[in-house]
Amino acid sequence: MNYLIGTDVGTSGAKSVLMSTEGKLIAQSLVEYDVLTPKNLWAEQWAHVWLEAAKQTIKQVIKKSDVNAADIKGIGISALYGGAGVPVDDKDNEVRPTLIWMDRRAEKQVAWVKDNIDLNRLSEITGNDVVDPYYGYTKMLWIKDNEPENWQRIKEFLPPDTFIVKNLTGVTAVNYSAAGNIGGVYDINQSTWSTEMLDALHIPRTMMPNKLVAANEIAGYITEKVAEELGLLPNTPVIVGGVDVGAANVGMGVLEPGRYVAAIGTSMNAALVSKKPIKNKGLIVWPYPYNSQHLTYNFSGSATAGGITKWFRDNFAQAEFAEQKNGGQNAYVSLGEQAKNIPAGSNGLVVLPYFMGERAPIWNSDAKGLIFGLSLSHSKAHIYHAFQEAVAYALRHSIELTGQDLGDYIVIAGGVTNSSDWVQMFADVTGYAVRTPVEDAEANLGDVILAGLATKTLTLDQVKNWQVLGEKVLPNPERHATYNKYFELYKKLYTDLKDDMTLLTTIDNQL
Repeated sequence: MNYLIGTDVGTSGAKSVLMSTEGKLIAQSLVEYDVLTPKNLWAEQWAHVWLEAAKQTIKQVIKKSDVNAADIKGIGISALYGGAGVPVDDKDNEVRPTLIWMDRRAEKQVAWVKDNIDLNRLSEITGNDVVDPYYGYTKMLWIKDNEPENWQRIKEFLPPDTFIVKNLTGVTAVNYSAAGNIGGVYDINQSTWSTEMLDALHIPRTMMPNKLVAANEIAGYITEKVAEELGLLPNTPVIVGGVDVGAANVGMGVLEPGRYVAAIGTSMNAALVSKKPIKNKGLIVWPYPYNSQHLTYNFSGSATAGGITKWFRDNFAQAEFAEQKNGGQNAYVSLGEQAKNIPAGSNGLVVLPYFMGERAPIWNSDAKGLIFGLSLSHSKAHIYHAFQEAVAYALRHSIELTGQDLGDYIVIAGGVTNSSDWVQMFADVTGYAVRTPVEDAEANLGDVILAGLATKTLTLDQVKNWQVLGEKVLPNPERHATYNKYFELYKKLYTDLKDDMTLLTTIDNQL
């Protein structure tokens, strides 16, 4: 029997799984860690913490599974979007913590780009028509502007998965998807770094590693020292899987264009895989980890999704949460049961879920959360139901940006799938049938699949026969018709209040 390991280094923890090439999960391990937030809107992490957690989980799944190391045919590594990447010096040591995807400090650099760079040319080259602190190249500029001593020490920026693979194999290889997600320095048309944009942004070409690879090709091989440390054989193949949300799509069986997948946890990552980039729609565009030079990942990243229901639970469901802490029913389950029979539209409530500003589809840091339509007839259950609907509206808004027919179903993954009522709501709001994953290991499963394809221990036919998704949940036509009306109001509310939201930010900053 042959086996493969999939390791995903996420924002809150590293997780590894060991699976057979028949698709059976044998062992898994998770090691958690924290995000450093030294200032408001700053978010960074030390890459050595990721590395140690990844090593620990790999070592643990090998030990738990008790399989022969000779039967482990490959390892796939994916990771969070690491913004600019890990800044390393000429000895491969970290210069400073990595500015990760949620860091928002580069607002001044965004303004500089808008004033000094041809944005039409930026869009033509990179596929990305929005300039935002989300992108790694703006974070690079922040380091350059604010930490000149560190900037002088930086030899290269390594995406998180590249950093891990470098320390396991000695090889520096960047996945096309991780390169593209940096934003302004990658040419999506030529599948390489853009010398033109690097020169315009005054970022040295030497800071971008030379070797670019797809996730379904071997990047390097485990060194003897690492093999002894982890319990592997030397020369075990390793693939660099790129950004984990892309690997998660692979784990949900997306190996061809035309499928739409939304991973909904604290935030929402929703994307359509296509043959060509979808430009000028406010989407985040980068190469798909699998078959990178021929497939594109067109991504809408909402800042809050499940995060607003957590906020609701923490502030307005103390009784339900206390019951959970005392061994009773999960607070979300209790809230869901209370809201179960609330009709579509929550009896006239609409929530805008912009509790942390918003990325795609509106790209407005000043956007505010809103509960519209409150009356004395509304209960806590109504409001919670409206919060759930808001997340579904945000998904539909993102779907609209693609401007394409998404086929016979969309895929939804993440914590929201624990609620069958919420899954039904997504179908009713969007009008699409919904399928959800069978296992809660999407990115890790994608890493396994990619490692299997790269090492030829798996074939596409084998992967396609794995049952990774459940049955379709069909939309209710009557509720969908109701939601069509509420969704138009949802969009109108933001348009009407956009200037007032900016004014509120101004007043708050002045005070």
